[in-house]
Amino acid sequence: MSDKKHKNTHKGAVILFCLFSLLFFVLMFRFVQIQATGKADGKALAIAAEKQYKQKQTIAAKRGSILDRNGEVLAEDTPSYTLMAVLDPTMTTDPNDPKHVVDPERTAEKLAPLLHMDVREAERILTKKAKQVEFGTYGRNISYELKQKIEALKLPGIGFIRDTKRFYPNGTFASYVIGYAQQKEGSNEEKSKTFGMMGIEKSLDRYLQEKNGYVVFERDKDGFRLPDTKETIVPPDNGDEVYLTIDQKIQTFLEDTMNQVEKQYQPKKIIAIVANPKTGEILAMSTRPSFDPNKRNITNYLNDAISYPYEPGSTMKMFTLAAAINEGVYNGNELYRSGSYRVGRNEIRDHNKVGWGTITFNEGVQRSSNVAFAKLVKEKLGEDRFLQYLYRFHFNVKTGIDLPGEALGNILYRYPIEKLTTAFGQGTSITPIQQIQAATAIANGGKMMKPYVVDRIVDPDTKKVVVQHKPEVVGEPITKETAQKVLDILETVVTSEKGTGRPYQIEGYRVAGKTGTAQIPSPKGGYLTGYENYIFSFLGMAPKEDPQLLMYVAVQQPKLSPTETGAAPVSMIFNTVMKNSLQYLNIRPSFEKTEKSLDKKGIELPSYAGQTVDAAVKDVKAKGLLPVVIGNGAEVEAQLPFAGDEVIVRERVILKTSGTVNMPDLRGWSLRDALKVAELLGLQPSVKGSGYVVTQSIRPRSSVRKGDYLILELVEPKKWKEAVTQVQTSQTDRKEKAPVD
Repeated sequence: MSDKKHKNTHKGAVILFCLFSLLFFVLMFRFVQIQATGKADGKALAIAAEKQYKQKQTIAAKRGSILDRNGEVLAEDTPSYTLMAVLDPTMTTDPNDPKHVVDPERTAEKLAPLLHMDVREAERILTKKAKQVEFGTYGRNISYELKQKIEALKLPGIGFIRDTKRFYPNGTFASYVIGYAQQKEGSNEEKSKTFGMMGIEKSLDRYLQEKNGYVVFERDKDGFRLPDTKETIVPPDNGDEVYLTIDQKIQTFLEDTMNQVEKQYQPKKIIAIVANPKTGEILAMSTRPSFDPNKRNITNYLNDAISYPYEPGSTMKMFTLAAAINEGVYNGNELYRSGSYRVGRNEIRDHNKVGWGTITFNEGVQRSSNVAFAKLVKEKLGEDRFLQYLYRFHFNVKTGIDLPGEALGNILYRYPIEKLTTAFGQGTSITPIQQIQAATAIANGGKMMKPYVVDRIVDPDTKKVVVQHKPEVVGEPITKETAQKVLDILETVVTSEKGTGRPYQIEGYRVAGKTGTAQIPSPKGGYLTGYENYIFSFLGMAPKEDPQLLMYVAVQQPKLSPTETGAAPVSMIFNTVMKNSLQYLNIRPSFEKTEKSLDKKGIELPSYAGQTVDAAVKDVKAKGLLPVVIGNGAEVEAQLPFAGDEVIVRERVILKTSGTVNMPDLRGWSLRDALKVAELLGLQPSVKGSGYVVTQSIRPRSSVRKGDYLILELVEPKKWKEAVTQVQTSQTDRKEKAPVD
């Protein structure tokens, strides 16, 4: 029995030995396998260990700043905060000091008004089954001031994650040039990454884009850094700084004035560009409507200064004139018949329909005669040669300005009439930036400069210049001598009593330029009609003797008073910005205001308000003006033109008195003078025809009330006497046929 027990014991020992031996060999094999491959269950053990015992922390980089030519910041990254809420009750260890949201309803009521969100939406977020939540777009980009307000509420479980946001310190300021950048929605890794979406922010995103760095160090099981351990640091790569050619001061002059014009005249569009004609640098560029990049309240995603081709109107005459002078076919003293010019079955007419009789070509330029420029191309320059100058001024190609979205106009040159209308800015369409580029040739001695807005790109850490832009001559369409002759003539457009550019005179500086009144195509075909349905513009440079600034301003469909012309809003922008910019740049005045220059500019009216009628009439006559008294009172209450306005000899000055107001006889008056009366008396005018008044709906010497309708019928000067005779005959016939009471 004992032998049997002994045998069983030995057998058991052998089995155990075999099992332990097998286990040993399995463990040894596994150990060798792990030793050789470094993996267990398909996972790299070194990586797992590194994750457990090594900590990696991100070192945030900054997106590159955008600055003006003098280093003033136009766009930069600034600290911001993301609002978060802890919902996990286990985070609270002391009930007296809760670390999670205890009362979601009360918390939502307190937070929602500050975040500009619905209370129910806030409460829905705060009652989610999650450990921690954020508030979406409502809780991102929280400013430091708002953060302080929320912290002052002392709401349990509410905290902040530090972040950065793109900030534009000037608000609505060169917005279509700078553009905007925003955080891209997506995965957690890309959530806080900012991308350029418009303007320079978009086109130079590859330079502005930052790359975060990181630091790796060993830690203990509680996450604390182990002492005397090696760490790995990859420094952040900050985005490059972009310096623009924009001058913050000049841009501010422009933005402020455009705001005033937008408020006063409520136009559909405003476009303005200020450039250095010697280099092509854009010093200021703005459009309306615009937007604040911080708010991104955008209604138009195109930069109209470079992306809006339209028929420029008479500013194109500047380049037609330059072509004719350059070809030696322009004689400014030569006479021609203004008014109309027939081209096959078509007829080209001057803007006043009747012209100014036989005048010189120089006067035709001053008066902006369409007929003069049609004749220059048809009879002097030739259509084929003129087309070559359109190409030489680069109206057939984009300027290549370093902004995204530049458009190209369209040269209409198929039919004989199109070849001539292009000469004075109809049919053919071009962009404002194309006009600026072409005009640099006139302002810069024949050398045409490529426009650009980026001066240089700089590495902020090393201060090394990554990209440097320099002035580039893109053509010489005319000679230096031609450019000077064109400047001389364009100055007379501003200084001559016959010039359309008289409103653009700037005290102390000689201005050369050309006005434009561009027709707007109608969706129904043809062009829009009406007093305000034009794009009014001016392309000018100063000082004329050596232009340092070149400026284009266009105002589309402004709301004008009956006595105002399209030059009113345009000159408000041009004159203010040009004068302030010249003074800011310390450009010395061309000349001082003298009695002689006053004579050229006109007569400045004093205020007659409060004066006796006799004294006011006497003073008006002494100035060589025509007084018209409305009312039977003894003293003057109001006047038009206003005090401070400049008038020319023989112009009518309307003096309104107290007492009963009677309608004057407007027959033979110009529309401008007739509308002075309408504005002064608060009448609602309706005009038929053009030229001089032949009939009026309110009889002369009859009483009027504010709001009455005044219907005026006008005819051309040469037909006026005949029309008056017909009216008088018709009135006599009606009297003879009238029944006798």
